[in-house]
Amino acid sequence: MIRPEPPCEAAELRRIITAQAAELASAKAGLLVKALEIEKLKVELARLKRQHYGRSSEKLRHKIEQLEFGLEELEIGAAACDEAADRAPDAGPAAEDGEPKEAHAPKRSGRRPLPGHLARTEVVHTPASCRCAVCGGGLRQVGEDVSEVLDYVPGRFEVVRHVRPAFSCRSCESMVQAPMPSLPIERGRPGPGLLAHVLVGKYADHLPLYRQSGIYARDGVVLERATLADWVGKTAALVRPLIGAIEGHVMAAERLQADDTPVPVLAPGTGKTKTGRLWVYVRDERPYAGTNPPAVLYRYSPDRKGEHPRAHLKSFRGLLQADGYAGFNALYESRNGGAAPAVEVACWAHVRRKLFDVHEATGSPLAREALERMGALFAIERTINGQPPEERRRVRRLEAKPILDGLKGFFEESLSQLSGKSALAGAIRYARGCWPALARYVDDGRLEMTNNAAERAIRPLALGRKNWVFAGSDAGGHRAAAIYTLIETAKLNGLDPEAYLANVLGRIAAHSVNRIADLLPWKLAPPQKTPVAA
Repeated sequence: MIRPEPPCEAAELRRIITAQAAELASAKAGLLVKALEIEKLKVELARLKRQHYGRSSEKLRHKIEQLEFGLEELEIGAAACDEAADRAPDAGPAAEDGEPKEAHAPKRSGRRPLPGHLARTEVVHTPASCRCAVCGGGLRQVGEDVSEVLDYVPGRFEVVRHVRPAFSCRSCESMVQAPMPSLPIERGRPGPGLLAHVLVGKYADHLPLYRQSGIYARDGVVLERATLADWVGKTAALVRPLIGAIEGHVMAAERLQADDTPVPVLAPGTGKTKTGRLWVYVRDERPYAGTNPPAVLYRYSPDRKGEHPRAHLKSFRGLLQADGYAGFNALYESRNGGAAPAVEVACWAHVRRKLFDVHEATGSPLAREALERMGALFAIERTINGQPPEERRRVRRLEAKPILDGLKGFFEESLSQLSGKSALAGAIRYARGCWPALARYVDDGRLEMTNNAAERAIRPLALGRKNWVFAGSDAGGHRAAAIYTLIETAKLNGLDPEAYLANVLGRIAAHSVNRIADLLPWKLAPPQKTPVAA
């Protein structure tokens, strides 16, 4: 006899079911909106291509590229939304066997066969034992299941055939078959190597998906842009726990270097662009022989308001090296009478750049002398790169501090000889205004003289900035920040990013989230021993 649920438990179950139904409805509504936007863009793109045929128009060609980028990001976002809907508990009518079912399940189109000209690699998965687990009897093969996965190894495509022979027990007729190995995308056809190749192509090599689709077609492999977008969206969701692990490692640092760069993004519904920001936070102890592995975290925001870096760094406590952006200032201020969350460290490269621009434009002897004095400071840094903090501090106090004191006096004397409105006076006032933060590196061997590590981490984004135009939405910016975090952190740890992503994607789907740290780049990389240039 089945005992009825107590009223309180029944009410709680009804509340949970109602909440899950609302969550599923919201996910499906979001998916429908994205589908409509995609269809609208496809119609507009087809119209423009018809107009473009037979004539050369730079403006029209540029607009077509805009729509290509926007459509690509919408399709990626739709894949992520679709995955959220798939993961949400279904509140539809129950099937006869008690399992929920979709009231109006969409029909899936048939899959195109994988090209016959591609090389095949066969992997046979046999049961762990040749005896029946039920009665111990011998097994005989009665059939097999074959699943083909399209993968990519450096330089070529290949098809991996997963063959799973089915056996039955001679005594009790029980069936035995090895399970299908875990794939990055459940019931999907791409292998981890192919997914890694697509991600690196899009985010590291700056190849939009529609261009990758054309490249693959020349090898006889037809992969539509929408298919590639679906893979990118689902893969980005799959690696989200790994991004969180890297973020935790970066924010636990005693010292961070930070920077940001503008990112043009398509404003939804307007056909125009707005300017978002990509922020970078670098943890790298190699210049002072630290033992913790290097890592870089990228974060996206729709604008440059100071609330964004403050939110990114809410858990950080330590030394922060950045430019003079005012949005960081709140981090340097004490709260409730306690210590400030961060200690400001300024960048000598910014000061030098301002003085160099003045010298290039005017040939000022004062600017040249300032650059020469600063050059002596940089020369000292090259001799102590990779040394322990104590040694760096000793050399700086002995050799750099006298030069620094002389430079400060030179700046003060120069200001008395210059017009207050001159560019050189402005550059000197900038240096004097942040002098305590500029001089802080002398007394702390963990600090760098410049913020060049963060600027190096920004450089890959600047190289591909054109392909960021019309990224589609803010969601595309967040997604790119996540993938860049993996790619650039792999590089910092001496790994080929494509090989690293292929390794991770081949394991992460079946990997316990409690052991996600096992997949961090430095867990899979040889130790870094070569010091990094300042």
